[in-house]
Amino acid sequence: MNAPFRPPTPSSAFLQSAKDLLGPKGWSEAPDALDEHATAWRGAIKGETPFAAYPSATEEAAALLKLCNDHGVAVTPQGGNTSLVDGGTPHGEIVVGMKRMNAIRAVDPLNNSLVAEAGCVLAAVQEAAEGAGRFFPLSLGSEGTAMIGGLISTNAGGVAVLRYGMMRDLLLGLEVVLPDGRVWDGLNLLRKNNTGYDLKHLFAGAEGTLGLITAASLKLFPQTAKATAWVCTPTAQAAIELLALVRDHAGDTVTSFELVPANAVAMVMEDAPKVRDPLPHEADWRVLMELSMADAAHANETLENALGEALERGLAVDAAVAASVAQAKDFWRIRETIPLSKRAYGTSVNHDVSVPISAIPAFLEAAGAAVRGIAPRAEIVAFGHIGDGNIHYSACEPADADEPVLRGVSAEIMAAVHQTATAHGGSISAEHGVGLLKRDEIAELKAGPEIDMMRAVKAALDPKGIMNPGRVVET
Repeated sequence: MNAPFRPPTPSSAFLQSAKDLLGPKGWSEAPDALDEHATAWRGAIKGETPFAAYPSATEEAAALLKLCNDHGVAVTPQGGNTSLVDGGTPHGEIVVGMKRMNAIRAVDPLNNSLVAEAGCVLAAVQEAAEGAGRFFPLSLGSEGTAMIGGLISTNAGGVAVLRYGMMRDLLLGLEVVLPDGRVWDGLNLLRKNNTGYDLKHLFAGAEGTLGLITAASLKLFPQTAKATAWVCTPTAQAAIELLALVRDHAGDTVTSFELVPANAVAMVMEDAPKVRDPLPHEADWRVLMELSMADAAHANETLENALGEALERGLAVDAAVAASVAQAKDFWRIRETIPLSKRAYGTSVNHDVSVPISAIPAFLEAAGAAVRGIAPRAEIVAFGHIGDGNIHYSACEPADADEPVLRGVSAEIMAAVHQTATAHGGSISAEHGVGLLKRDEIAELKAGPEIDMMRAVKAALDPKGIMNPGRVVET
């Protein structure tokens, strides 16, 4: 792991000014609270912070950042603290937590838009959209804790990217406090606004290094009916061809297309005994797919027709279409339990890579050979959003190992998988971001002037380097 930046300790004068500004409910120095902020949710990354600030309004956040800028105090913005790449864990910086800025400011169903503050959890935005007869499509396992500001800052993906895109594709506008305390009010509600640089996309995926997102205007969509299927398929190549076939039948109504290996299903069954395998089969792979259409009967008919052809062509060897919402949730529960079961399974070396969809089978074969060349007994669990080329690739300790087989080789395994993804035209960070964990590796992989341009943007917006220093790009 890259060495974290260690900022100077804030002065007592700064701390007193921050406390006076924020009021008694707007800050904490309690050891338990600071420890929670400084511990990544999986517990593997541990940092430290001397102070946590909780602004309650944009004006308060602006005054706080101006104070930080004037005193040279480094800041780590933090939402739900669900980062996986050491992007939101403080290493001496003060934390600016957004939990008090959690209002839904406006919902406009005729404009298909919603304005939410950065501290709104994703589930609250989904519920507000549903209450207005609309749908917000971002969906991921941490939606009960992940906050809108953090989701934008990491350009979150999730299971519906295939149809709706990533978080930046769901943005209409942003409100951002710049490092010097100025407020950029870019909360427009327009689909067309061709008046210069599209600045909101600078902050989507910037991981808090350019400013503090305080609110966002988001795209909503019509509510749809879903048809969901769990499919056994013989090979990864067959799964890729199955995706093409289903899209030929259903077009862009294919919302999700998730690849799950048989060993991951077995792992979930062992770890979560109340979860049932819907189609026990000796095939090596499963696909969880979902269509979204206005009419449920049409969605199910389209899906059944596609699966009928898939069975005839040998791209599927068995399939079940969910007969109810409850059964669809049971299918999804298997997929969503994999990360938790994998953690219970033991030590693992985890990767978040993407490759062109057509390259997925070759990547899986090459990565498997590379990992087993380093740790022959490693259990490989490769699953994810193959509809958009995103594979969550893990090398795990085998369940029957008497001694750890990954000890001392995790860095070598990670390098091998990343090199394999790059060799197949891919990326070493599909949806989890860069943070501190991948910063130096990204710098080595970016071609030509790309890193120089990133550094120039950082220097222009944050010349004192107070915003999440050391993450994404070293300056």
